[in-house]
Amino acid sequence: MSNIQTFNFSLGRKERNKLNNHTSFVVWFTGLSGSGKSTLANMLEKLLYEAKVNTFILDGDNLRKGLNKELNFSNKEREENLRVAAEVAKILVNSGSVVLASFISPKKTNRDMVKEIIGKDDFIEVFVNTSLETCEKRDVKGLYKKARAGEIKNFTGIDSPYENPLNPDIEINTERENLEEAANRILKLLQKKLELK
Repeated sequence: MSNIQTFNFSLGRKERNKLNNHTSFVVWFTGLSGSGKSTLANMLEKLLYEAKVNTFILDGDNLRKGLNKELNFSNKEREENLRVAAEVAKILVNSGSVVLASFISPKKTNRDMVKEIIGKDDFIEVFVNTSLETCEKRDVKGLYKKARAGEIKNFTGIDSPYENPLNPDIEINTERENLEEAANRILKLLQKKLELK
């Protein structure tokens, strides 16, 4: 590591933000599998696109199909998956994008690590608060059924805990709130943050 020297490139985040006419940061969606994180991120991205904001979605499943395909679901490797996701998100923020990151990130320590890598000023936490019962009823990927049958081990909500965020920037309850209204509520929260100073 002592032989690594960072090259100082001419253009940085400040210049890219100026070109894009908005700031860049990460919106981190956390919640159980099936809570609606990716659906909400997708809806929010459409709204941001209409507002001419450069975005990029990072999704747990997509990252595991490529960059992190060698990682399994042990606690250690789940943490590594999130560390890599946070580092990628940080690179994308420096490229001038608003990153919408959808990851279960079940533990407070996971989210604290992510926040530390990205930087607390560039991290907005969205807690998609959907009960285990509702997520299990939805079971869009059939994972809860497999977990209950013992076919999947270490599954969040079944045999691995999910720790609810204590102070998220915004909380969405998908059982009581329309997702379109929720996406608009998040957009409203982001509007001031998007403004260049």
